[in-house]
Amino acid sequence: MPTAILADDERLMREQLKSRLEQAWPELDIIAEARNGDEAVDMVTDLKPDFTFLDIRMPGKTGLEAARIIGNKSHVVFITAYDQYAVEAFERGAVDYVLKPAEPERLKVTVERLKARMMTPGPDMSGILAELAKKIGAGGKPAHLQWIQASIGQELRLIPVEDVLFFQSDDKYTRVQTARFEALIRKPVRDLCEELDPDLFWQIHRATLVNVNAIEGVARDLRGRHLVMIKGLTEKLEVSRSYVHLFKQM
Repeated sequence: MPTAILADDERLMREQLKSRLEQAWPELDIIAEARNGDEAVDMVTDLKPDFTFLDIRMPGKTGLEAARIIGNKSHVVFITAYDQYAVEAFERGAVDYVLKPAEPERLKVTVERLKARMMTPGPDMSGILAELAKKIGAGGKPAHLQWIQASIGQELRLIPVEDVLFFQSDDKYTRVQTARFEALIRKPVRDLCEELDPDLFWQIHRATLVNVNAIEGVARDLRGRHLVMIKGLTEKLEVSRSYVHLFKQM
């Protein structure tokens, strides 16, 4: 029975990928889950899995750094939320990858490739990793976040960022508001600012990010405050003085 470990710092994403893999490849035994690259490296050494699914962006060692250390001890499958990470090295079949969220049809293709590789030696990773690092490291522009993972009750929602009208944080949670529903995540606005496309999401307050495509207009109330009107909603979002300049040309 083939074995594998999953390494992703997002628990919900690990659970979703594990569930989809169980459907696409029932014979695959997921023997452990890692929360970062350091744990993944240790698990490969101790457990010697046939396959290691590595999220490219993780705290501690990234997926690329972990893959360099793992080498050919285990067949590496990269997990990424960014299409631009699926560079030529992926597409020519030298390295397998899973795009977040793990869609069943695309995962079937990956599973068939992995089954075919079980009896063959792994590729030389050094050149492939160097190419990937050049694309996504300091030498290239990092990709922006494309999905938000949110838990609504027992359900995992993977929300495309373009569907989010605004994010608003309080002391504990961040509200994710779409046109159809709202969800809560634990990631604060200050972290989202570093991961979202600044041309798509403007910070208008210490605790608020708004999708520029969702802005219907800006008004001033009797107290002189600037308020952003959101398409399809009656709710208005306050703009702090530090960010009023964003709307001077609107």
